Amino acid sequence: MSIKRNPIFLTRVNRRYFLLGTGTAIASFLFASCTSSQNQSTSTLTSQNVSASQQTSKIKVGVWSVIAEDILKFVQKELASSQGLEIEIVTLSDWVSVNTALKSGEIDANYFQHKLFMEDSAKRLNLDLVMLNQSYITLYGFYSKRLKQKSLKEIPTGATIAIPNDVSNRDRTLKLLQTNCLIKLKEKSGELLTVKDISENPKNLKIQELESPALVRALDDIDLAVMSSSIPIQAKLDLQPIAREQTNDKRLAVELVTLRGKENDPNIQKLNQLLINPKVKDFINTKYKGSLFPVF
Repeated sequence: MSIKRNPIFLTRVNRRYFLLGTGTAIASFLFASCTSSQNQSTSTLTSQNVSASQQTSKIKVGVWSVIAEDILKFVQKELASSQGLEIEIVTLSDWVSVNTALKSGEIDANYFQHKLFMEDSAKRLNLDLVMLNQSYITLYGFYSKRLKQKSLKEIPTGATIAIPNDVSNRDRTLKLLQTNCLIKLKEKSGELLTVKDISENPKNLKIQELESPALVRALDDIDLAVMSSSIPIQAKLDLQPIAREQTNDKRLAVELVTLRGKENDPNIQKLNQLLINPKVKDFINTKYKGSLFPVF
């Protein structure tokens, strides 16, 4: 016996399956869209996090000496990126502007001076300066283009010697002349020495005071200059000293300097620690071979 199919019934069944299938397809599409949107959101967040982790902070550091500049370049290349730090080196033309640039906000810190020089500069420029970690001592030496002597004892009577004219380095140089038995100084405490404090001058040396950067230029016109080993290096002058200072006085160590109130800035503290990294010590010893030495 055959069963007649009801067209109305079949239409209703087909419509039910059509709606069910359509609903399933829409649900699947919405789910896929939602999942895709979530994946995109997750991807965006991940990208943002990676980007944030790669961000660096910049610190501007003023220098005068090529030595300080080379050390900072080494730190930037080998160490700073691991701390998320970018060092912008600002080279200034003279010793005064390296400190006044702190006050103007041109730089965040500077890297060129020792404690005695800083204290005198702070007083003269009315700046409240703070020193951080001690870095290296640049040794002073006796340099000459004219004299062929290999010993200070052979310096001729009446020779002209140029020394720095800033109060802290003049004091340092006069003491160095006395240590090498070229002059004798008055007993004095609490004040920095001047040429007026020379009590004996057995070789009748003619002492000229010049700004430190000018000492190397004066070598063509004088017999001898007493200056930091950084100055011939700065001038790219390949000249060995007749004699070199021997000191471990850490007041003469170059240090990172900033204005009081900024010493705890995170970027300054990062750089402060990087400058006493053992790799920096190795770099100084290898590159400068006794002209300066690290004190950390």
